[in-house]
Amino acid sequence: MSWKPEVEGIERRRELAAEHGGDEAVEIQHSLGRLTIRERITALADADSFREQGPIAGHSETDDDGSLRSFTPANYVLGIAKIDDRPCVVGGEDFTQRGGSPSPAGLRKSVYAEELALRYRLPLVRFLQGGGGSVTGTAGGKQPPPGSVRGDPVYAAHRFRSIAEIMATAPVVSAAVGAVAGFPAARLAASHFAVMTRGAQILIAGPAVVERATGEKLSKEELGGADVHGRNGVVDQVVEDEVAAFEAIRSFLRFLPTNVYESAPRTPCSDDRNRAEEALLSIVPRDRRKTYKIRKLLGLVLDRDSFFELGAAYGRGQVTGLAHLNGQPVGILANDGRFYAGAMTAHGARKVRRFVDLCEAFHLPVLSFVDEPGFMIGSEAESAATIRFGTEAMFAVVQSTMPWAAVIVRKTYGVAAAAHFAPNAHVLCWPSAEGGALPAEGGVAVAFRREIAAAADPEARRRELEARFAGKPSAFPRAESFGVNDLIDPRRTRPELCDWIDWIQPLLREHRGRKTHSLRP
Repeated sequence: MSWKPEVEGIERRRELAAEHGGDEAVEIQHSLGRLTIRERITALADADSFREQGPIAGHSETDDDGSLRSFTPANYVLGIAKIDDRPCVVGGEDFTQRGGSPSPAGLRKSVYAEELALRYRLPLVRFLQGGGGSVTGTAGGKQPPPGSVRGDPVYAAHRFRSIAEIMATAPVVSAAVGAVAGFPAARLAASHFAVMTRGAQILIAGPAVVERATGEKLSKEELGGADVHGRNGVVDQVVEDEVAAFEAIRSFLRFLPTNVYESAPRTPCSDDRNRAEEALLSIVPRDRRKTYKIRKLLGLVLDRDSFFELGAAYGRGQVTGLAHLNGQPVGILANDGRFYAGAMTAHGARKVRRFVDLCEAFHLPVLSFVDEPGFMIGSEAESAATIRFGTEAMFAVVQSTMPWAAVIVRKTYGVAAAAHFAPNAHVLCWPSAEGGALPAEGGVAVAFRREIAAAADPEARRRELEARFAGKPSAFPRAESFGVNDLIDPRRTRPELCDWIDWIQPLLREHRGRKTHSLRP
């Protein structure tokens, strides 16, 4: 007698698991412009590369003769797939079953995702759409079977330990592709890169719970939509749809190594390393009150079309992202003078700290393009604890062990300027550079307060003094005193930095391995 009946039982369970929550549930998902979890994995992964883990996990009922009467699959799909020919762990809630709220086996599989990625030191990609714990429990109000996992706080702490371990070991990416609440929302925040689609929401708790607890009557979108979380830093990018989310995930992973024990992958570069763009000579206006487009500047220096920005709508005076320079993955830090003149706000400081942790964890050399007027000032800045978060950012920078190059494009004023120069940074300077304890305007207000007040025309005297001191800064004394490595023609920025990339290759090889801590959310 063969084992054919049991084998047929395996295959039948696989078929039922692949059918999601039924045609109607799938149609509802599609009507909302969303894919099922299996469709998402297929769209992201290389063709035919997904190998599912626990494909028949779930709950079955059988007749007395052992034949299958019914089968409800676990509502979490998990496996190993290739993304750009690199193995990655990929998983996510099946929203067509129980709205993504965890079943006992589904909860086990979601926890196993981090453990699997940690075991093989592979990147982890999560698709998030679903709620956390339910008042009816993982068994839907029924008594759970022996050994099932309960979502109590003690167990949650254990789960976060595995999340922290994988974040210290390999890249973790999360995509909010629908409503995400409770523990899945915490999982999204505990990622190196978080992306959300428009129409998705990220919530600590949904509208009904919020109204019961606080009296606020808000929709899911008002509570945790893309406009909320794109600005507050919970997500690194907001994209229009799931197709754009898949491309963002692939793009992010291309900059990072498979794990911290490897180097970031340097790729062949067809862009001329000696490209010297004429536009760089005049991109910074001589009028200090006028701004320029920092992203245009970056495009003139970095490998063409390689800049991948992180947190564009958050802490907007500070610009962070990843890019390639002569094929080498690098972290980019810059200032955008169109927002608060580039000053570092509390949000900007937290953005910088998180970015530096990311580069430190995955061995990415940092290029800083400096135009820092200092910390944001005023009552709102003081209320936001700007100095505390600014000091936190500076500590992250001064404790960084990555190779670091800084190009002083314009301003380096105040304490905040220190957040752009790691120890032993290679510092290049443009002729447009200026610096000091205070910008001319603030310095004049402090040093000549009485003289201005006593003048017949105080405002005219203020403008006269500001014009006199603003005209004094010069980059030549810095270079002549060897305060910087070199004062350069801005057109030579790319060739100079490409040389630096060659010099640091031995340091990058030595930097591999785990750091004392992972990126902290």
